[in-house]
Amino acid sequence: MSVPFTPGFRDALAARCRGFPRLAYEGPELTRAAVAITLVEADDRTGEAAFLLTRRSAGLRAHGGQWALPGGRCDPGETFEQTALRELEEELGLVLPSENVLGLLDDYPTRSGYAVTPVVAWLDDARVIRPNPQEVASVHRIRLAHIGRDDAVEFDRIPESDRPLIRLSIGDQHIHAPTAAMVYQLRELVAGRVTRVAHLEQPVFAWR
Repeated sequence: MSVPFTPGFRDALAARCRGFPRLAYEGPELTRAAVAITLVEADDRTGEAAFLLTRRSAGLRAHGGQWALPGGRCDPGETFEQTALRELEEELGLVLPSENVLGLLDDYPTRSGYAVTPVVAWLDDARVIRPNPQEVASVHRIRLAHIGRDDAVEFDRIPESDRPLIRLSIGDQHIHAPTAAMVYQLRELVAGRVTRVAHLEQPVFAWR
């Protein structure tokens, strides 16, 4: 699956986001949060589309050293889009206008008490990324072609749950839900499919 980083792809993805039958979380009260799935040009000179994935700084109290999408809890009165754009600025130094938001995907309720809304955004020039070292150890551009491979996504079972565990493989690294679930839904949308992910399980270490 080769996905060029072009205005045509942006228009096509924006149209799919507009037509996406999004499912909002409506269960017991959870803390609202949002993350940004930001589309950029890959850094390997292929001219293909990629998304930004960060490695959290090891010194963070919560989930230090883990792979993550930029994001955090919503401040009072914020929309999900505003939260995602604010977090992009705080974590990566990116100031994106609201028109760079392409749409929202399904809410993902976490075991740790959050309902996370993925916000799909577009970044024309990744050279302006300036990571905040207090929050971000490293920033990576993962090609959509990579996560589109059959062997990039695995489903497993764990004794603690009857829900399927999702695992996204990037090189020798494994990314788990919630990040893996939301990226998987983006992959499916890019391919023209609507696939639900809220039922996909997190590993036990992420339940707290």
